[in-house]
Amino acid sequence: MTEAGELEALVSQQIVTAMKAHEAERTGTLRLIKNALKNKAIEKRAPLTQAESEQTLALMIKQRRDSIDQFAKGNRPDLVAKEQAEIVIIEEFLPKALDEAGLAGLVAEALGELESTLGHKPTQKEMGPAMKVVQAKLQAAGVRADGRAISELVKKNLAG
Repeated sequence: MTEAGELEALVSQQIVTAMKAHEAERTGTLRLIKNALKNKAIEKRAPLTQAESEQTLALMIKQRRDSIDQFAKGNRPDLVAKEQAEIVIIEEFLPKALDEAGLAGLVAEALGELESTLGHKPTQKEMGPAMKVVQAKLQAAGVRADGRAISELVKKNLAG
């Protein structure tokens, strides 16, 4: 997509556009993104790489999904809707998410590679190495997927 510094510049441009259009929710979410990227760079004491920027945004999405679960349990549909709207905006700056069929194919391919490396069919005990191979394949393909979905698919394939 873009380089990390470019991502921050793109978010800044979007903030100005959203402010001019009087889109308060979008402006607020974009500011959260910009702050998260800036804080991560300060914490690292160096500019972020593209992967680190994407990781920061993915973490923001995960936090919002966790909040949605809590707000749903607390019967707060207004807050659930707000968090879902923020997720949509954050996802604009991430690579396209892989659909379930694409992810299943990628997991099967990765486990096939792992099997040829190990010399035997991977078992539940090789969950860690299997996840690493799948993550590397996702990164190489320039796509992303929900960690929970990846984990469940890998477990299912290792069990079967």
